Amino acid sequence: MGHREDLLEGAKRCLLDKGYARTTARDIVAESGTNLASIGYHYGSKEALLNLAFLRLTEEWGDAVAEEPGERAPADLPPLERFERAWAKVIDSYEQSRPVWKLQMEIVSRLDSDPELQQALAGPQLEGRKGLAEGFLGLDQEADPERARLAGTFCQALLAGVMVQWMVDPETAPSARDLTEGLKIVMGIDGGRSDS
Repeated sequence: MGHREDLLEGAKRCLLDKGYARTTARDIVAESGTNLASIGYHYGSKEALLNLAFLRLTEEWGDAVAEEPGERAPADLPPLERFERAWAKVIDSYEQSRPVWKLQMEIVSRLDSDPELQQALAGPQLEGRKGLAEGFLGLDQEADPERARLAGTFCQALLAGVMVQWMVDPETAPSARDLTEGLKIVMGIDGGRSDS
């Protein structure tokens, strides 16, 4: 790898270990084996590097929980079963991805005081919604962009809430089954829990 890639990998490790606010340029340099001048040369600023590193970590998490082509649910799988299957994978990844979610919460808490960070995340947030619709629900964003956008927006909102609940109290946080049964109640499909 060159300095650019080394810096990005080092910044990702620092973010997971120290968080956004506590990561210094010197931390990144020490972690990446590069030098201070290379941050400015390749990324313009430490903040620009950290913002990109955060986005890459989020993308990597998304790739890890998205269904791989070989494990995709059959196209004729009922929507509620597809929903439950996707959320089971997300929730099962919680312990491994806890550092990413901890970082997400820190980033969200900084947005009001950091317009540059907020601007850096706006476009990728929209792309993330499309990725959630495709990866979680198998929706083709090219075939029906509005449907994918709406489903992705719903998944993104639910994802943030579910992960906060898992961070606060894993013992009472919702399971994929709980989410599916709750969705059925909200939609008026089923007034109570079923055994199927």
